[in-house]
Amino acid sequence: MGSSPQPGSRVPEFTLAGGVLDGDVFERRDYTPADARGRALVLAFYPGDNTAVCTKQLCAYSSGLETFDALDAEVWGISPQGVDSHESFARAHGLRMPLLADPGRETARAFGVAAPGIGVRRAVFLIDADGVLRWKHVALLGATFQSLDTLSGHLSGIKTE
Repeated sequence: MGSSPQPGSRVPEFTLAGGVLDGDVFERRDYTPADARGRALVLAFYPGDNTAVCTKQLCAYSSGLETFDALDAEVWGISPQGVDSHESFARAHGLRMPLLADPGRETARAFGVAAPGIGVRRAVFLIDADGVLRWKHVALLGATFQSLDTLSGHLSGIKTE
């Protein structure tokens, strides 16, 4: 596992293929952190589509998108599975946030969350509107995830800085 960016530093740049479910259409495109400049960005790294904890986590974040919107924040999920897998996952669970594919785990390595065996550690990075990391949580085991309330509390703090 590589070194993870520290709060107060700019986050690594990346470009990942992904898509978002909009009604019945899964809109595919490339995503880069610069796309979110001017808004806060929540990057949620997760080990795998359609696994028990990941499904609970992303369903919680998807059902809380209005809370994130009210805090002027976007939420992106990132895992090693491909975009086809993400589309199936989004459709099966009605996930409404972008899901990004990092099959080579280059982005996971850049954020210090690539892990042997599981592929990617469950982690959340909160990035301010200028692309600066303000808060992060990297799980050791990944059996639980950071709640919507926890993330919205930290995002509220970002907005008042």
